[in-house]
Amino acid sequence: MSLFSKLFNKNTEEVSSKNVEDFVSLTRVYFQSVIAANLGITNIRFVPDVANFKRLFKIPTQGGRLGQAEKAASRKMLMQDYGISENFFKEIDASVKKHCRTQNDVQGYLFMYQGFSNDLMMLMGNLMQWKFRMPSIFKGALRTMTEKTVHDICTKTVWKKDDVHKTAAAVRQYKERLGYSEQWMTEYVYNVVMLAKKEAKPKTDEGK
Repeated sequence: MSLFSKLFNKNTEEVSSKNVEDFVSLTRVYFQSVIAANLGITNIRFVPDVANFKRLFKIPTQGGRLGQAEKAASRKMLMQDYGISENFFKEIDASVKKHCRTQNDVQGYLFMYQGFSNDLMMLMGNLMQWKFRMPSIFKGALRTMTEKTVHDICTKTVWKKDDVHKTAAAVRQYKERLGYSEQWMTEYVYNVVMLAKKEAKPKTDEGK
């Protein structure tokens, strides 16, 4: 399945097609754009999500530096379409700057981030099962509960279930190594959850 299959298909209804896959893909584009811009990467095959994004939106390379225009475009889309905050991007910028000093660091960093993201979402799904089924009109309450659960993951060291205990420990290690805050984790998880809830709704009105 190609990236941005729904959100960026201009022949479809735009806003209603926002989904988890596209949000996660746009976040990856931002990550890879920051890396490309910081390290002066010229081989676009090194940043495949940026390559797809650039081709789909026909984004010209800014000032001869790969990543600059793509970083600005993906950031703008995440802010406008998903309401992502300035701090979300600042934390990514700081984390990438600290950990990706050479091109040799990049694959290890992206692999570590993917592990962090996967373990975090799996753990949140495990701990917040019934809460995720709350109607979207209670999004304020859901955001508060997401924030509390993230805080528990980052501070609570003993869990009843062994698999939860191990995954929570792994997430805390990833968090410390990558340098992301509880606020960043909450914003990421909350957006994925809200998009997933929209996707799960029966699409009864679309044909009207």
